[in-house]
Amino acid sequence: MTESVAGTDVAADLPEFPSPRSGACPFAPPPGLLELHDPEQAAVRARTWDGTTPWLVTSHAAQRRLLTDPRLSANIGAPGYPHTTEAMKAHAAEMRPSINNTDGAEHTRWRRMLTNSFTRHRMERIRPEIQRITDDLVDRMLEGPRPADLNEALSLPLPSLMICALLGVPYEDHAFFQEHAGVTNARFKTAQEAARSTADLRRYICGLIEAKMDDPGEDVLSDLGARVREGALSMEDAAPLGHILLVAGHDTSANMITLGTALLLENPEQLARLREHADDPKYVASAVEELLRYLTIPHLLARRAVVEDIEIDGTTLRAGEGVIASLPAANWDPQAFPEPEKLDLTRTASHHHAFGWGPHQCVGQQLARIELHVVFSTLFRRVPTLRLAVDVSELRFKEDSQAYGIYELPVTW
Repeated sequence: MTESVAGTDVAADLPEFPSPRSGACPFAPPPGLLELHDPEQAAVRARTWDGTTPWLVTSHAAQRRLLTDPRLSANIGAPGYPHTTEAMKAHAAEMRPSINNTDGAEHTRWRRMLTNSFTRHRMERIRPEIQRITDDLVDRMLEGPRPADLNEALSLPLPSLMICALLGVPYEDHAFFQEHAGVTNARFKTAQEAARSTADLRRYICGLIEAKMDDPGEDVLSDLGARVREGALSMEDAAPLGHILLVAGHDTSANMITLGTALLLENPEQLARLREHADDPKYVASAVEELLRYLTIPHLLARRAVVEDIEIDGTTLRAGEGVIASLPAANWDPQAFPEPEKLDLTRTASHHHAFGWGPHQCVGQQLARIELHVVFSTLFRRVPTLRLAVDVSELRFKEDSQAYGIYELPVTW
């Protein structure tokens, strides 16, 4: 088992994970995390919220090796798995197998159910619709009062509308599922709050799938309903897939739009270059990769349990121990990204880990990329005088969430 040394001098000397960010630069990973970069040491012990001391991996190269190694498991019920929250730990034993907590052939089976719905080709086909919705939302924002909250005006509605269309979820229910997404990602929710929220959302998704079994459409929930009808999938297994897609499909992109906009507004030279090249798809695509690298929305991932001893750079990770591969740390590893603290939209950053790495990479990453391409090429072109309506020090950053972001972004023009 992962050793627990809480309350001892040894534990006090270990780095804390997650550690607090700096108010001077809330867009950057925590300073204490970045201090752990050491090309000679791939993994160090860290102290987590429950006193356990899993291995913390900050190296980009080491993460590439470990997150593709079958001796690490995504099974949250495995011995040593470093749980993100108290609620996750409390419910780990009862979690049904699904795309996010299985390995090997079983994980491949789950993933194949979804990959055809999110291919690059299919996502490119809906780019015009993403553009139309973005323009409509910007129009409404410009017609409304100032200052506006960009989060409510653009960041949340765009990915919510798109994931609703792809899944077959009524957008008029967005307040319901956005509220439950907040509970899903909250770091400090209780086990009871998590259970209630999960049950409510699963019941909702089950109802949608059942309706689509009688009246199918061209959407993911209809596809899941067909599998249920055929007996290839149970409703108890279909609902968690819908839950994962609905929450991840809008919340991470929404946070990225809000956080990326704030970062660009605080970096006027880089923003000026983006405006200058807003009509160049290659430039915009490269800029988005750099923004993804710099910000890394899933800032508390990726987590694994060691199921068979692994030696990496002289350190042995033993079966029954936990591993946290910190994605923000890898994306700020100077061995992979020289001068990582410098936002450089011309940087070649496509090897970042903002969508994870290995078999469990985000299945919806192509959709997220296209949404970001469209937003960042449109917003600053359409609203060239866009600026923050408050000082950055007044913004509320989501350190209490598993998806990093900003709660509200007041902007004016």
